[in-house]
This record gives sequence, structure tokens and C-alpha cells, in this order.
Amino acid sequence: MKNLKLKAARAAMDLSQQDLADKVGVSRQTINAIEKGDYNPTINLCRSICKVLNKTLDEIFWEDE
Repeated sequence: MKNLKLKAARAAMDLSQQDLADKVGVSRQTINAIEKGDYNPTINLCRSICKVLNKTLDEIFWEDE
């Protein structure tokens, strides 16, 4: 499932995939894969992403049913 919340939060902060990747210590391809729903990140990576984006885990990674 695509993570449009991550993409929207990243865009709202005017960060490219590469910018976010650099801040959390992963490759741009990893961020791209998370946004496309092709990669399930570890909880530590989720927490790092949320910290950079100033969002909670629920705001970025909770799936609406």
C-alpha cells in the first residue's frame, strides 16, 4: 500500500526524497520504496522519519481502514 502520508509530509516540509534519506541515514531508493509501499521499514527507521518530519508514528504510518 502506498504511503501517501509520508510523501505529503515530506513535500510539506519541502524535502526531496534525497533530503529525507540523508537526514535519516538511508538511501533515496529506500525512501522511494517506502512511499511506493514496496518496503516495510523497521520501527527505528519509522521513528527517525517521524522525528525529521515532526509527526507521530500514527500520523505517518497508521493505515486508515
